Amino acid sequence: MSKILVVEDESAIRRVLVKILAEENDDYNVVEAEDGKAGIDLIKKEDFDLVLCDIKMPKMDGVEVLEAAKKIKPEIPFIMISGHGDLDTAVNTMRLGAYDYISKPPDLNRLLTTVRNALDRKELAVENKVLKKKISKNYEMIGESKEIGSIKDMIEKVSPTDARVLITGYNGTGKELVAHWIHQKSPRSSAPFVEVNCAAIPSELIESELFGHVKGAFTSAVKDRAGKFEAANKGTIFLDEIGDMSLSAQAKVLRALQENKVSRVGSDKDIKVDVRVLAATNKNLKKEIEEGKFREDLYHRLAVILIKVPALNDRRDDIPLLIEHFSKKIASEQGIGQKDFSKKAIDLLKGYDWTGNVRELRNVVERLIILGGKEVSEEDVKLFASK
Repeated sequence: MSKILVVEDESAIRRVLVKILAEENDDYNVVEAEDGKAGIDLIKKEDFDLVLCDIKMPKMDGVEVLEAAKKIKPEIPFIMISGHGDLDTAVNTMRLGAYDYISKPPDLNRLLTTVRNALDRKELAVENKVLKKKISKNYEMIGESKEIGSIKDMIEKVSPTDARVLITGYNGTGKELVAHWIHQKSPRSSAPFVEVNCAAIPSELIESELFGHVKGAFTSAVKDRAGKFEAANKGTIFLDEIGDMSLSAQAKVLRALQENKVSRVGSDKDIKVDVRVLAATNKNLKKEIEEGKFREDLYHRLAVILIKVPALNDRRDDIPLLIEHFSKKIASEQGIGQKDFSKKAIDLLKGYDWTGNVRELRNVVERLIILGGKEVSEEDVKLFASK
């Protein structure tokens, strides 16, 4: 059931609006407020899916109600009700966050269409919020160690900015988690997050993958194709394993960072892009620069902020938390009951040399859940997780 608040000081118009909405849909629960102050009091106490609000009212006018409500519950859509002389103000309310406005006397079809559209948008926003929470859980950073705490603090500082970030660390440490969290906590979170594994793309195709190509640019280019930079416009592009990128591609990435422009392979036409760039590598890029394998000017463009993700061996205190997290996640994925790990089993796992880092630990936990007993024991670890 959709709960709608009608804020209107003229009782005759208020009754008409309530009657129209009630007759339109039995699922509309319509609540009345006789002025702006009463409307705000109700918004503070109750949850509404939509507010219809007059502009000219005593005590608080509609603009003041809108501004106050957006501070209390910013997700509520507002439809403003304007008299003939209020049209300029009504248009201005949309800049302040109103969904739409309708004129007095309200046209029945226009009113009901606007209400339905506003409610649909609210429902979609709620679904997106739920989906985003699910996505966040997939990239949750698990750990309470000092090392992970420092990374979380850094993410909180850099996420609201557009600063480029270079994330370093061994394979399997979770560099991609850091990139996802920076994006999800940034103002660009509603825009695309585009990931490119530079090590997985052949050097002769990397430029086409990043910047796109035009038809006929090379043998297999049978049609125009947009690249990853274009796909990430207004959002974030994550260049994973950037240390494996060819020097020619590095030159084009440098130009994209300097000029916010890209050109497709086979074309001399520039395409403007607005993209935040995050990069990651398991290589020592300063050594790569000395050996002529990586451009120093690109390194300095990328490494505005440096985040080093520690090896699992350097944060062993997080291993029990990671085991619990993976146990729940794997049990859910496999459709089996979650298993507990005995203290001795956990202590034994804490002492292992995790050269494959968090990724290796996850694989071992999965193996133990599938092959171990009802409670994963020290003997199970020795038998199935032998190092």
